[in-house]
Amino acid sequence: MRVDLNCDLGEGFGQWTLADDEALLDVVTSANIACGFHAGDPMIIRKACESAAERGVAIGAHVGFRDLAGFGRRELAVSPADLRDETLYQIGALAGFARAAGSSVTYVKPHGALYNSAALDFERADAVASAIDEFAEPLTLMGPPGSQLQRAAEAHGIEFVAEGFADRRYTAAGTLTPRSVPGAVIDDPDVAAAQAVRMVSTGTVESIDGDDVAVAVRSICVHGDTPGSVHTARRVRHALESADVTLGSFT
Repeated sequence: MRVDLNCDLGEGFGQWTLADDEALLDVVTSANIACGFHAGDPMIIRKACESAAERGVAIGAHVGFRDLAGFGRRELAVSPADLRDETLYQIGALAGFARAAGSSVTYVKPHGALYNSAALDFERADAVASAIDEFAEPLTLMGPPGSQLQRAAEAHGIEFVAEGFADRRYTAAGTLTPRSVPGAVIDDPDVAAAQAVRMVSTGTVESIDGDDVAVAVRSICVHGDTPGSVHTARRVRHALESADVTLGSFT
């Protein structure tokens, strides 16, 4: 078996640092780098791209709503046309820094509220896919398996990579449990590691209600902003490798 291990990075702003990007880049195989809308600034984006390029880690555009104050986790009323243009804008910004670092953007992963809403709303998913379609180079779209994001990618002839989350609980419907629900975020590295191994080896996960849910995935995510994310990422990687899973970017 082979699987990608991804993490959200570059999510600081100015003097404020959110996660230990350097340590995380020593563990993951793909980096979802914030593009300046929900987090990140030009200097942080440059550094994240350079560090990823040095390690041979794949670079992905972590696009989100234009919401620095809410960290992109608030639902915003954005028209499909505006969302398409804002997504393309973010991809282009990251692509410039990736090229300057001797690498390139190879995939797109929505962030936060955009991720959750586009997974359910085809118009929003199609707006994201349309931006990818208009970008000059082929890009992969990452999102939840069986989601509207997958449907939109297939409609546009875009490669889709289904991902699962090591550090988040799932509902019985296969969606992420809202962060407002107690226990929605898994903060125990061993529990997160066990969930990652189960997803990869069986294609299932136990929901927050105890149901078995199908989640066939090609990539596993560990959130960079979760406390102890470096330790969790290391534990997840070790558990996957101990289960004879090969770690490598899908790109």
